[in-house]
Amino acid sequence: MAVTGGDSAAAGTPSAVTRPFTEAIEAAEALIASAEFIETDADLAEGLDYLAGGISSILQLARAHDPRHPYFVTSTGPYSKMGLDNPDTIYYHATVDAAGTYVVRGVRGTTADLSFQVLRGDYTPTDVPGGDDAFDDRRIPIADDGSFEITFGPADGATGGDDYFVLGEGASMLAVREVYGDWGAQRGRVTIERTDTVGTAPVEPGSERIAKRYAIAGKMLLARVHTWFNFPKWFYLDEPVNTFTAPRTTPGGLSTQYSSVGHFDLPPGRSMVVTVPKSDAPYQGFQLGSMWYISLDYVNRQTSLNSAQAQVDPDGMIRMVISATDPGVANWIETTGRRRGILQFRWQRTDGPIGVDLGPVAEVVDDADVRSRLPFADVNAIDADGWAARIADRQRAFAQRMLG
Repeated sequence: MAVTGGDSAAAGTPSAVTRPFTEAIEAAEALIASAEFIETDADLAEGLDYLAGGISSILQLARAHDPRHPYFVTSTGPYSKMGLDNPDTIYYHATVDAAGTYVVRGVRGTTADLSFQVLRGDYTPTDVPGGDDAFDDRRIPIADDGSFEITFGPADGATGGDDYFVLGEGASMLAVREVYGDWGAQRGRVTIERTDTVGTAPVEPGSERIAKRYAIAGKMLLARVHTWFNFPKWFYLDEPVNTFTAPRTTPGGLSTQYSSVGHFDLPPGRSMVVTVPKSDAPYQGFQLGSMWYISLDYVNRQTSLNSAQAQVDPDGMIRMVISATDPGVANWIETTGRRRGILQFRWQRTDGPIGVDLGPVAEVVDDADVRSRLPFADVNAIDADGWAARIADRQRAFAQRMLG
């Protein structure tokens, strides 16, 4: 193949251009294959599929890495999972430059929560951010028709109004999260533009720049795998198994978000009954995650429930049964055959702290004893047809949510 012109020759042959990325894929595959928690071929297959999603996501992120002409891209989702992605959340972000000024416009939908967060570095955990770094839509002016316009920029451009937010030193990413209770709720709309480049086109990349993208993508892929590979060890696996932590503010999250976490180990014939009060918080959600620190299949299986989806008992409590086998109750959380995994509760858009009394309590019992732990077992019961209808509603609502 003939190569002509400017920086094309400098980029080298096609194999040399892509080699940093393909070598990163090989290194990531080796890391995944060496995971200590792999017990079955299904565990390994899930890890390799997780890698495939990471590859597609990282390539997209590397190509969208232009703070002068930003646009929102999906950060994580059902087909490119990472970081114990919340089944109830649509995540997207844009690359920004702390010296730039960006206008964000949108329409507030009817979702349970809409939040904005300025990050420094990649989409990875940080300390709990400050006021202008992370906030929900209660901080921004919203018109009667749901429309809004806010600006992110340098401190010297601040207007003093409630529609301007300072991009701190090192700011590199603006993340947006839309959180659903009812998956069939109307999705909002959010756009971004940079004030000094809007109306212009970015420079067409040469092959040298494309080569740099592959190199950047390789580094991003390994950083992503390393970070989330170790995250459960840091924050989950040191806790006693089959228990939950007391609710606490989420590291790297909003000050109005609380979480309670744990990890489970349920051998065949054992189930976990989880009891938690239905909160007044606009969003309260629970999910299982795999040892790869990603969500399980939440579209075709009920591996998560939020307070809008869950059945609430007459005493105001939500009782869920986590098990591999169907206990015949509406709030069954499917382990999908996994013996071990992650447990996660979230409360968002809170007006005050979530205390211990609002947190979950877990009890591990034999499968045969599950119904004896459900004081409203008759109310909880669901047959096979009812379960199929429940899953069908879930699949249809997900499809509607993603098309928004």
